[in-house]
Amino acid sequence: MQVKVEDKNSVKKVLSFEIPKEQITKELNKAYNELKKKADVKGFRKGKIPRKVLENRFSKDVHADLAPRLIQDAFIEAIKEHDLNIVGGPQMDPPDLDPENAYVFDITVEIKPELDDIEFEGIALEKTKYEVSDGEIESQIYMIQKTMAKKETVQEERPVKENDFVLIDYEGFLNGESFDKTPKIENYIMKIGQKGNMPKEFSQKLTGVIPVQDLEIEVPYPGDYYDESLKDKTVIYKVTLKEIQEDILPELNDDLAKELGKFETLDDVRKSIRENLEKGYAQRVKHELSEQVFQTLLKKIEFEVPEAMIEGELNGITMEAEQAYAANNTSLEEAGLSRDILRTQYRDVAEKQARRHLILDKIITQEKLELTEEELEKSFEEMALGMNAPVDAVKNYFNMDPKQLEYYKHTQLEKKAIDIIVSKGSITEVDPDSEKEDAKTEQADASKNEKE
Repeated sequence: MQVKVEDKNSVKKVLSFEIPKEQITKELNKAYNELKKKADVKGFRKGKIPRKVLENRFSKDVHADLAPRLIQDAFIEAIKEHDLNIVGGPQMDPPDLDPENAYVFDITVEIKPELDDIEFEGIALEKTKYEVSDGEIESQIYMIQKTMAKKETVQEERPVKENDFVLIDYEGFLNGESFDKTPKIENYIMKIGQKGNMPKEFSQKLTGVIPVQDLEIEVPYPGDYYDESLKDKTVIYKVTLKEIQEDILPELNDDLAKELGKFETLDDVRKSIRENLEKGYAQRVKHELSEQVFQTLLKKIEFEVPEAMIEGELNGITMEAEQAYAANNTSLEEAGLSRDILRTQYRDVAEKQARRHLILDKIITQEKLELTEEELEKSFEEMALGMNAPVDAVKNYFNMDPKQLEYYKHTQLEKKAIDIIVSKGSITEVDPDSEKEDAKTEQADASKNEKE
């Protein structure tokens, strides 16, 4: 067998194969001898069917079975011989097998790029000194109050205003007739001014109205509306405003803390919030340092990226997007998106992610990094804590899927590589961005004002 390797670029190669006619003949002889033993042809005894008859009846099947095996065996041998580190699947258009000639075919492959040793010591890094403020803690306390609030009917006679909750019945009519896409709904609670399932016209028309009152709300649906049955249609909703409701916040005391289930006092809640915020800031610092590392390394190191790796990253991005929309009971299409649009928008992101993985792979090899059993065990414990699940459940999940376990181990090695790069960097501590801090303070003040 002859194999020629042609470089299309540093990561793409075309392997040209030529399997001699003699080998083809030998393999066909074996195939027909096996077929002769089990073939059933009317007029001939099993095992006594002439070769010519077998060829006339079964040559297409024999060739279709033999060709892929010849290609696979030749491909595996070439990979070993030329020590090719292939990424993605091979690309080819297999020709028909011709018994009278050598079998000639090409396979295009992409390989992992070979990077020179990476010099990463002394990278200039800025580490932000984040501190948890009392305002942040109180803002989260208020969010807990909001979560535990109970809706009560407003007893005073007043008009509906922004952020009120209203209890309504409604039904949509098209051309004066009931419309099956907008059936009658009773005792529906909606928040005025909040984007959600209800058209904005509802909030606009209900604002300023005093219950109980009947009114009609006209909703023209645009031509690009996600629901085909409502596109370019004007629906008249007959609405009954039954009552206004408002959130009544629970009192801020130790009883509130006890209702949360794992605290005795409000100070315990505040302590827990502070700890969580500090952990969040620690993760934020790690992320920011990691981003700085790669901004430097990506500018410093030039190499071609296999298209298969970019495609793999794009598939992951689009899959995550689809799952995120599905979790919110919607879809890409309803949001005016598609897989093709996402693939175009996020191609640069996918390429950068692929470059990061290749750089980290090189550093893992370069520094001979390994994951110890203790480190793996600790990572399982951290995952279990984050998922609020038993450690054994996490281990069992990975034990049932060895491929997932290997992938997980590699992600832990990548984290280890990043930690080493950061630890050998030239780190300068800096104060948080003043504009971001001001925005954070404004947010806390806004929550406080809303509470008051």
